[in-house]
Amino acid sequence: MVQIPLPDPDATEALGVRLARHRPPAAVAYLRGDLGAGKSTLARALLRSLGVTGTIRSPTYTLVERYPLADDGEAWHLDLYRIADAGELEYLGLDADGVTLWLVEWAERGGGALPPADLVVELRVEGAGRQARLVPASEAGGAWVDAVRTETVEPSVAPPS
Repeated sequence: MVQIPLPDPDATEALGVRLARHRPPAAVAYLRGDLGAGKSTLARALLRSLGVTGTIRSPTYTLVERYPLADDGEAWHLDLYRIADAGELEYLGLDADGVTLWLVEWAERGGGALPPADLVVELRVEGAGRQARLVPASEAGGAWVDAVRTETVEPSVAPPS
């Protein structure tokens, strides 16, 4: 587990970039946090970093948005806030063939109908900013968190002048 302060939206976007850079070939990330905690901002930055072009919509009303990735995989961004029962997911046609990245907001509402998480990203409002907590939930998730942690704590080396 690693905690990362996110003092502004740019920091949230930078975390999305780091998560994209170290993403396993196939991954499931649950994005947790209250409304307005930055889940969609993080997802947008992550998807953009994986080569998604065009509009990246929040799936608040559509429940799922699908995006082709630059590496020929597909990402699904789900927002389950508006579902009342996990059985409703059956009607979404969640056939996982070709899906290499799942980003799931409000995953707790999906019950056992979702693939298990590799990584849980917990976002919370803290003062004027946010705080992210990355919690691995699988071996692949542990490697993912370790890679992000290493990049986060290692100082950048300035080029020689």
